[in-house]
Amino acid sequence: MKRFALLAAILLLFTCLFGLPAFADEPVKADAKAAVTETKSDAKATDAKATDASVKETAPEAAATTEAVATDAAAAAETAAPEPPKVDTGDTAFVILSAALVMLMTPGLALFYGGMVRKKNVLSTIMHSFIAIGLVSVLWVLYGYSLAFGPDINGLIGSLSWAGFNSVGADPNPDYAATLPHNVFAMFQLMFAIITVALISGAFAERMKFSAFLLFSALWVSLIYFPLAHWVWGVGGWLRTLGALDFAGGTVVHISSGVSGLVLAIMLGKRRGLGTTPMPPHQLPMTVLGAGLLWFGWFGFNAGSALGANGLAGSAFVTTNTAAAAAAMAWIFAEWIRQGKPTVLGAASGAVAGLVVITPAAGFVTPMSSIIMGVLAGIICYIAVVLKPRLGYDDALDAFGIHGVGGTFGAIATGIFATTSVNSLGADGLLYGGDLLTKQLIATGATYAFAAVGTFIIYQIVNAIFKARVSAEDEETGLDISQHGEEGYPDFVVHGGISSFSFVESSATAKSPAKEMVHGH
Repeated sequence: MKRFALLAAILLLFTCLFGLPAFADEPVKADAKAAVTETKSDAKATDAKATDASVKETAPEAAATTEAVATDAAAAAETAAPEPPKVDTGDTAFVILSAALVMLMTPGLALFYGGMVRKKNVLSTIMHSFIAIGLVSVLWVLYGYSLAFGPDINGLIGSLSWAGFNSVGADPNPDYAATLPHNVFAMFQLMFAIITVALISGAFAERMKFSAFLLFSALWVSLIYFPLAHWVWGVGGWLRTLGALDFAGGTVVHISSGVSGLVLAIMLGKRRGLGTTPMPPHQLPMTVLGAGLLWFGWFGFNAGSALGANGLAGSAFVTTNTAAAAAAMAWIFAEWIRQGKPTVLGAASGAVAGLVVITPAAGFVTPMSSIIMGVLAGIICYIAVVLKPRLGYDDALDAFGIHGVGGTFGAIATGIFATTSVNSLGADGLLYGGDLLTKQLIATGATYAFAAVGTFIIYQIVNAIFKARVSAEDEETGLDISQHGEEGYPDFVVHGGISSFSFVESSATAKSPAKEMVHGH
């Protein structure tokens, strides 16, 4: 029955979204090409009247006058007709590659998170990230892209004009990217939506049912992420119109996921045994590999947000790497001072914190500003993680401590360090005499409120359909077995030397007694 309930809930979601009368947008204005045609027609009509008058007044010079008017009309028409948007192959190749890099970040996140949990929960943790690719990709084409970037409705949401990728083809949309095919721009933006859903899962790792996670993710991305993306990035979105800046997702991706993760962590409660049972990361090499893939993919995340192979992309590339490096160094020095030893996990966490903080600012700040932001990010996020036990919530993998806190600092720091000398389409921050900081604070506050309240309501709906938290028995067994019926690591007990050895295999899912096998070198 629960499966039928899940299916019914998802079908209800689709029906509500596609059937809302509010999305029946007003007819879109005539496109630029039609406007140009009308301008040409008016010009020709005016020129024709002028020619007739000239012929009547100066019959002997009619032929010369007509030829001169025709020449002028042709020149005027040529001047009035703007160049149609043209796809640039270099920009297109660059953004396709950037989209692929951002997509790789989600499997990277799966490894980053997977290594930090206990081994009995590694597959379930990886599954949260991996299945987000499938779920969000389908919803994005069905209606998500249209709600996020479609024709504006009152600054709050896009219409369903582009549902099913209708009118999202090979021709550029100059409102967003005049040198890219519209579908390439749409696919690039999809990758941001995917990883945002995956990021939330770090907060409630090791204790949420997979069925509840799936329904929550579908509702959250539809009701929180898509509208928020429109507010910040969509043409007509109220935060974009306000003038708030978010180059690659400080508010849309990191604050929203961090705050939503915190709400879920509080609502679900702490993991059983936290504070009394050791819960160290089971596979730190996996976590570091994931952090490396995140760092690598983040170049597509930030530099790709320039939407072209240009100087702005180069600037974002520099600031992204610099902030990550500075934050990694700051984090390990902070824990070295406090704990007496720098850790590999700290270096990986610090690098991610720096990447988070620079995300909203990457295309607006100088390299020196990125160093300052990175150093402060490493220290601030480290403090947030250290204070977590004292504050009494179980943000298992520090989704809020790194992404929520880091995203918040990054959005505010953008209002301080941004400068039009880097990006003339941006704005000057506090250090350069601008008023951007106020706008950044408004955007940050609005994101906190929307994500927190929306997540609370969605959780209540999901928990009413499925009890969101796994049972005590399932949690003790591990979510790999209880939710997916498989193990990441069957246990092997090794006996013998290098040249020959034997091992005993035991598995929680094995139906037969453990058996000894002998292997030769």
